Amino acid sequence: MFGVLLAGIVSALLGTAIAHPQCLDFKPPFRPIKELTFCIQYKDFGCCDSVRDGEIMQNFYCVLSHFDLSGYESCAAHVQDILCQECSPYAAHLYDAEDPSTPVRTIAGLCEDYCWDVWQTCRSIFQYLTTDKELLALESNKAKFCRHLALQDTDYCFPRLLANSNLNQNLGLVTADAEGCLQLCLQEVANGLRNPVAMVHANDGTHRFFVAEQVGLVWTYLPNKSKLATPFLNISKAVLTSPWEGDERGFLGIVLHPHFKHNGKVYVYYSVEIGFDEIIRISEFRVSAHDMNTVDHGSERIILEVEEPASNHNGGEILFGHDGYLYIFIGDGGMAGDPFGKFGNAQNKSTLLGKVLRIDVNHNDHSPLYRIPPDNPFINDPSARPEIYAYGVRNIWRCSFDRGDPQTKEGKGRLFCGDVGQNKFEEVDIIERGKNYGWRAREGFSCYDKKLCANSSLDDVLPIFAYPHKLGKSVTGGYVYRGCQNPNLNGMYIFGDFMSGRLMALKEKQETGEWLYHEICMGTGQTCIFPGLINNYYQYIISFAEDEAGELYFMSTGVPIATSPSGVVYKIVDPSRRAPPGKCRFHHSLVKVKSKIIDFVPKEKLIIKTKSSKVKSAAKSPGRTKTKTTAQTPASSTPDWIEQLLKRLQSPTEKSKVKIPTTTRPATTKAPRSRKGGKSTQRRGQKKKTKTPGNSGKKQISSEVHNGAVRLVNSQKKSDRGRVEIFINGEWGTVCDDLWNTKTAAVVCRQLGFSHVVKASKQAEFGSANNLRILLDDVQCTGKEKTLLDCKHKGVGKHNCTHQEDAGVICSHKGNPET
Repeated sequence: MFGVLLAGIVSALLGTAIAHPQCLDFKPPFRPIKELTFCIQYKDFGCCDSVRDGEIMQNFYCVLSHFDLSGYESCAAHVQDILCQECSPYAAHLYDAEDPSTPVRTIAGLCEDYCWDVWQTCRSIFQYLTTDKELLALESNKAKFCRHLALQDTDYCFPRLLANSNLNQNLGLVTADAEGCLQLCLQEVANGLRNPVAMVHANDGTHRFFVAEQVGLVWTYLPNKSKLATPFLNISKAVLTSPWEGDERGFLGIVLHPHFKHNGKVYVYYSVEIGFDEIIRISEFRVSAHDMNTVDHGSERIILEVEEPASNHNGGEILFGHDGYLYIFIGDGGMAGDPFGKFGNAQNKSTLLGKVLRIDVNHNDHSPLYRIPPDNPFINDPSARPEIYAYGVRNIWRCSFDRGDPQTKEGKGRLFCGDVGQNKFEEVDIIERGKNYGWRAREGFSCYDKKLCANSSLDDVLPIFAYPHKLGKSVTGGYVYRGCQNPNLNGMYIFGDFMSGRLMALKEKQETGEWLYHEICMGTGQTCIFPGLINNYYQYIISFAEDEAGELYFMSTGVPIATSPSGVVYKIVDPSRRAPPGKCRFHHSLVKVKSKIIDFVPKEKLIIKTKSSKVKSAAKSPGRTKTKTTAQTPASSTPDWIEQLLKRLQSPTEKSKVKIPTTTRPATTKAPRSRKGGKSTQRRGQKKKTKTPGNSGKKQISSEVHNGAVRLVNSQKKSDRGRVEIFINGEWGTVCDDLWNTKTAAVVCRQLGFSHVVKASKQAEFGSANNLRILLDDVQCTGKEKTLLDCKHKGVGKHNCTHQEDAGVICSHKGNPET
C-alpha cells in the first residue's frame, strides 16, 4: 500500500541527500480544499491553496502586461511554469530553501536545457520575475546565466523532476525506505519526566494535557507546551513504588470524566500497600474549586480495590468508553503462567484479576460509588463478578477507543489493547463484550497451556496481530490515528514495544478484515528537515496518547526506573503530507493559571546523517496477519528481555545518565514481592526488578564463578563460618552489616549447602577485607531468595559504611550446634 520513495542516494561518505516533499513554509505539501484554477498541474497535491493560486495568477498577468501579443504568445507558458513552481510539492528543494547556508532563490531551479530554451525565446521575462541583481547581471551570458539558475541535484530541476517516476509515483503517501519501513518524524513536547506512564486531555476546549509520572505526580501542560510548576495531582506519598529498576507498581493510569468540564471528576489507578498486602486502587478525585489546574486532594473516594498476589502484572489502564462507562484493565495477578487455581485467574470469572471491567460511575454523588451497567455480560451469572466485561487477558498495557473515521465514523467505538505475553509472543486484541481472550490457554496464536488450549469450550478470541520475541518482548498498546494534521495516517493503529523500542502500525484491509503490518522508523536524510522536527527518540516506549484534537503522541524514557527524569513526550508527524492550511486550526478556551509557568525548552536534536542498521525479521501470525518488518536496532540473537535491559543499564554511557532526584521521593523502597521466576514483560519503566548494575573496573576471574556466588573467609579456615564475600560482575567484594540479620544470613548458608544459620555476625567479627570493595549494603531478605542479589539492597557498589562493618555468618547442618 505504501510505495518506496527513493529520490537518489549519494555516497555514504557525503551523507544521504534525498529530496523530500517540502514547501516554502517549511511544511509538507497538501491536497487543496478548493481546486486550483491557474497552477492546475498542482491542483491535486502541492504547496498552494486557492488563495495563493489566485495571487500567483495576478502576478502572471502583471509580468505579461509588459509584452505585446507576440511576446504573450511566446512567453506566457514559460512565465506560468516558472511562477507555479512555488506550488510544486518540492518547492523548498527547487528554491534552495532546505539549505540554511544559502539564500532562498527568487526563481526556481531550472534544468539547463530548459533554461537555454527560455533564454533563447523569452530572455526579457527574467527582469520582471526577479530582483536578484547578481542573476540579472549575468542575463546577457546564456551559459553563465543558466548555470547560475541550475540545481546541484540535476534530477530535481524543473521540468525534469516532473518525469522522475521515483519521486512522483507515490507522491503524497507515507514515505518508506528501501526496506519498506515507514518514515515518520517527531516533535518533542515535554521532557524531564520520571517514567511518564500516561497523558490525557480534559476534553473541555482548553487543549491542556496532563502527564502522569509513575511516582504519583501529574503535571499540567498548556497548549504552547509550557508546564505549570504546581502539580495537577500529587499522591506520591500514598503510591507504592520504588527506585528499583523495573518496579511495576506505582501510579499507572489516569482518565478524566467525559463531562469533566462540568463535574471536575478525575479517576486514577495506582498501587498502594495496606499492612502486608499490595493493592490496586481505583479512586475518584475532584478538581479544586479554587484552581482549575489542581485537584482537591481531600476529595478522594476509593471506588474499587483489588488485592495483588504478586508485585507484577498490575495492569494499569483506565478509560471511559463512548457509552459513558468506566473501563478498568487488571492484570492476572503476576508470577509466571498465571498459576492461581485450576485454570488461572484470567479464566476464573469469580475474580477480577486478568479481566476487563466495566462499571457506571455516573451520578454517584448520593448513591453507590458505582453501579453495574445493565448489559454487562455476566450480570446474571451467580458464579461471575458482575463488573466483568471481558476475560482471559494476561497483562493488558495500554488500550484505546477508536474515534472512528472523521467523515464516515467507520470503526468508532472499537477497543484496541496490547496484551503483554509470557515467553514467546506479544499480541494486539480488539476487546468485545463477554469475549474470552484465551490466556492462559493461549499466548498470541499459540497454545501456552496445551491441556487448557485443547478445551473446545473456551471459544477464545484470537488477536488481530501477534509478533514473536525477535521483534520485541513487551507490547505497548497505541491508538488508531484519527487526527487532522496527518491525513495519510488515518485508520492506522500505531503502537510500540517497550523492550525493542520498535514503533509499529497495523492497517485493516477492508475487503478481508486482515490487518497488515508495517514497521515505522525515523526519517533519514532530508525527510525530517522541518523546523521543530526530530528523528530520534529514547528507546523504552512506555505509553501512547491522543490530545484533544486527536493528534498522536507517545512517551518513552532512556532509563526505565521510576525516579529517573529522562522521560520525553513526542508528537508523531508525517512529513510526506499535511492537511490543507487552516483546516486543523482550533481556538482553545481560556485557562486561568494561578501557578508559576515553566516555559518549554526542547533538548532533542535532529540527526541529519544517520544510518539505521536494520535486521529483517519475518513475523508471520498464523491465519491473520501478513508481516513485513525491519527492526531499528534489534539484537541478532534473542536473549531474555531482562538481560537486554541490564546490558543497557550497565553500560558506562547509560549509567552516567541516571539522575535520582532528591525531592519528592517515592513513598516506599520496598522491593517487589517474589514472582517465582515469572517473566513480567509489562511495559516501559515497569519491568521485573533488575539485579546487578554493572562495575566498570571488573577483574578477570574464572568464568566458572557466577554472579551472586558467595564464600566464607576466616583466619581459622573453617568452612561453616566467616566473613561473607560475594562475586558480582567479575569481582569479589564484601557486604555491609547495616541491616544484616538471620533471614539475610540464611540465604548465604543455604546457598553454601547448610540448612541452618546460627548467627548473623556484624562489625567485622571475622576481620575486615580492606583489599576488596564493599559491593552490597542495606541488604534485606525474606530468607527464601536464591542469592543476596535477589534481595532488596542499596545497589551494587553503593554504600555508606566501612570495612569495619563487614558482615559475617555462622552456618550449621543442625539446628543448635556448638560454635
